[in-house]
Amino acid sequence: MYENLFEKTLTSEQVYEGKIVNIRMDSVELVNGKTSFREVVEHAGGVVILAVDDNNRAYMVRQFRYPIGRAMLEVPAGKLEKGEDPLEGAIRELREETGLTAEKLIYFGGTYPSPGFCDEQLHIYLALGLTHGEACPDEDEFLNLEVVDLDELVQMVMSGKLLDGKSINAIFMAREYLRNHQD
Repeated sequence: MYENLFEKTLTSEQVYEGKIVNIRMDSVELVNGKTSFREVVEHAGGVVILAVDDNNRAYMVRQFRYPIGRAMLEVPAGKLEKGEDPLEGAIRELREETGLTAEKLIYFGGTYPSPGFCDEQLHIYLALGLTHGEACPDEDEFLNLEVVDLDELVQMVMSGKLLDGKSINAIFMAREYLRNHQD
């Protein structure tokens, strides 16, 4: 058992600066005193918003994900702008991707989807009291809105038909919240 699991950064070099991510190569001192390297993807973070209506239906988006070469069913989500408040980002992304505004946004907290190599933190929200409007996705964003019963989404996760990690987190958090806060 180790008393202190902290790795001390010895050197850090940015090796790539991109539009969405930066990559750096760090050398670190390990717990045992040896040196190793860490490749780190830096990301501004993002928001995840599961909108559920009064009939227990969730508003999802289907969009093509280039890195895996296929379209995925996901909760509305998006990247935060540098310094942007997560609540403001959630309001913006929900409106842009679905046209929805919410009377109530419930914050479930943050999660780190891949902390082994990336510092991205996603902030998860449940949107309730929905009002419909016109979606206005980014000019390079093409998605289809799909309305799916929340219980059906749980079954899709359990059967391996819904594979997006951020969506899985949001679906189960929302389901537990709604079970415990039925009015």
